[in-house]
Amino acid sequence: MKALIVERYGDASAVRAGDVRDPQVGDQDVLVRIHAASVNPLDLRTRNGDFKVILPYRVPFVLGNDLAGVVVAAGAGVTRFTVGDEVYARPDKNRIGAFAELIAIHQDDVATKPTTLTMEEAASIPLVGLTAWQALVERANVQAGQKVLIHAGSGGVGTIAIQLAKHLGASVATTASTSKVGLVKDLGADVVVDYKKQAFETVLHDYDVVLDTLGGETLDKSLRVLKPGGKVISIAGPPDPTFAKELGANPLVRLVMTALSFRTRQRARRRRVTYSFLFMRASGDQLREVTSLIEAGTIRPVVDRVFPFESIREALAYVEEGRAKAGKVVVRMN
Repeated sequence: MKALIVERYGDASAVRAGDVRDPQVGDQDVLVRIHAASVNPLDLRTRNGDFKVILPYRVPFVLGNDLAGVVVAAGAGVTRFTVGDEVYARPDKNRIGAFAELIAIHQDDVATKPTTLTMEEAASIPLVGLTAWQALVERANVQAGQKVLIHAGSGGVGTIAIQLAKHLGASVATTASTSKVGLVKDLGADVVVDYKKQAFETVLHDYDVVLDTLGGETLDKSLRVLKPGGKVISIAGPPDPTFAKELGANPLVRLVMTALSFRTRQRARRRRVTYSFLFMRASGDQLREVTSLIEAGTIRPVVDRVFPFESIREALAYVEEGRAKAGKVVVRMN
């Protein structure tokens, strides 16, 4: 089958399109013919080797973290899906490979594709939808009336998180550039801080939850806008000891992660707030929850551009160079 292969960790020159063996299908796996897959910053960081200490993929490997397609075969133990089902998924972190014609995925990580979406729209959802759900519902337990700040509201995670937070009854603030203010307001943001004109930490106060998608100085400043007892959940900040434990990391890696996040956790404690790092996990059950919101019209995808598979390296460069205007970039398989 055709696939995008990472031959070594590195920059854009480290990947190529080529042929690889069809995946093996386990007893609990479905084999999916991929119609579309989306490009995520996670793909670029994986290619670069940023996560090779915690996700040591053996090169060469196929890149890609979420997809939509059709089931073409099923293992003997599969009970949830049959051949011909239209599905979408974020594969388990140890079984990525969505930039390909076929992928084998454990049935527990798969959900039926929303009937209201095209394959391209559906492919844009799994990773960012699960990230938003795990941050706002599972970890933050956002309640009606709370105040939630979502950074980079026009990005892939931000566009979904704004809509989910509004569904949960929160008052939502977000940061965006001047040209994206209208979009994020249309998605439901109550307060929009144009970061080109204002510093969010000077105008926002007493927030219950911050979803940080940027890390760095943005994460540090986010601690200032929380009220005592508030939570900042970051997908871009330093990994923390809890994540190391969940990962089952060895003692050395745990020590490194503890050290990396020490300064941030210390600052959070001084402000009587909490910091946690989120590396989303695959979950078909949670994706079904997202599906119900999509089919009810509560959440809608935002797709910036669709590339053909032949232009997948261009699609990666488009995302890496920050040219996407809003939402997700999708690759259509032949």
